[in-house]
Amino acid sequence: MNQFLQKWLPAMTPLAVIAGVLANQMLAPAAFLVPWIFACMSFANSITIHPREIKQVFRFPRSFFLTFVSLQLILPFCAYIAGILLFPDDVWTQTGLLLAFSIPTGIVSLMWISIYKGNRSLALCLILANTLVAPIFIPLTLAVFLGTELPLDTFGIFMGVFWMVVAPSLAALAINATKPAWVDVIHVVGAPFTKLGLLAVILLNSSVAAPYFLALDIKLAMIVATVLALAIIGYLTGLYFAKATGSPKEDQVSMMLLSGMRNIGVGAAIAIVYFPPAATLPVIAGTLFQQILAASFGKWQSLAPKRSTNQYNAAKNRDA
Repeated sequence: MNQFLQKWLPAMTPLAVIAGVLANQMLAPAAFLVPWIFACMSFANSITIHPREIKQVFRFPRSFFLTFVSLQLILPFCAYIAGILLFPDDVWTQTGLLLAFSIPTGIVSLMWISIYKGNRSLALCLILANTLVAPIFIPLTLAVFLGTELPLDTFGIFMGVFWMVVAPSLAALAINATKPAWVDVIHVVGAPFTKLGLLAVILLNSSVAAPYFLALDIKLAMIVATVLALAIIGYLTGLYFAKATGSPKEDQVSMMLLSGMRNIGVGAAIAIVYFPPAATLPVIAGTLFQQILAASFGKWQSLAPKRSTNQYNAAKNRDA
């Protein structure tokens, strides 16, 4: 079942958005379940990570630092600029865009990093660190950029992220360190649950944002296009940093995918609890193409050396 879900997740996430929009009247009342579902997902996603992974940061300090800067500084700034330029009179869309690119990198990126032979240790280390600091960085980023424009429950957001992400992750790390025999059992059950949970979170959040999706106006198209463009910038920024610093191939794959992917589930959970539905729309829009972009960029990067070799051989044959 897990393999099936893993294979079809890129196609199923947009379908979950459509289903949530179409069945919004039936699903919207269950939106209160989103934080609970996500807490379970955080636990299941973290169960295979051992606390010693934190030490791995000292093996990849430059790659770690640059990817973290891309995730928590460059992309949020780009999202803020895009928001005020394209939606100057809509503070909730600005909030949604900023939130969508302030949330930590997605743990599902591990799946794509494994498929395209990236540096898994770097990925685990960054995901863990990014997740643990999320309760500080998310409300801080929102407060710095938008704190003067709208009232923010920064403490509420801090506690929400802590209980949805950090507390379950710490519990999973503790079990991994003290009860390693439990890890495989929990992982077998938890792996498919995390994917089903992600689909459920997308489904429920889409039902809440349904009125905005059903509008099908130029503003919706602009929001979707803006989120798509920012996501692409994320992938390209990670890849640029990796290539500019001469990082090895496996680091390039990891930095690119980590910079481009976001933990949309936690963003959607925060949006639905602390902001009106209009702020949820940019976050949910990211689910339409996040998995497809990850697969496409991963494939492109994996083929790049082959293309370079072929071009080199072709040039060599022409010169011969």
